[in-house]
Amino acid sequence: MYYVQKTIEISAAHNLMLSYESKCEVLHGHNWIIVVYCKSETLNSDGMVTDFTHIKRIVKDTFDHKYINDILDVNPSAENIAKWICDHVQNCYKVSVQESEGNIAIYEK
Repeated sequence: MYYVQKTIEISAAHNLMLSYESKCEVLHGHNWIIVVYCKSETLNSDGMVTDFTHIKRIVKDTFDHKYINDILDVNPSAENIAKWICDHVQNCYKVSVQESEGNIAIYEK
């Protein structure tokens, strides 16, 4: 099995719709640190699992300097962001999304 890991930092804003009162319901931003994990039993014709540039492009083009509520059709929690990325990156099986130091959400297929 071959594995690759790509770490990307983005800046983006969101606000959460919650069932309880929270300051996170107010528009705010983070410098997110996203780690994308991909795997494959075989390499593609270029000798790669997934090109690092393709991973970066999907994440940066979609989320960097954006309002995440306009992108996701679910509550834009770190957990839902992680799942969206995992669903859209080829060969991805796991994504961690750090919205601030010590606050990390992980989605794994």
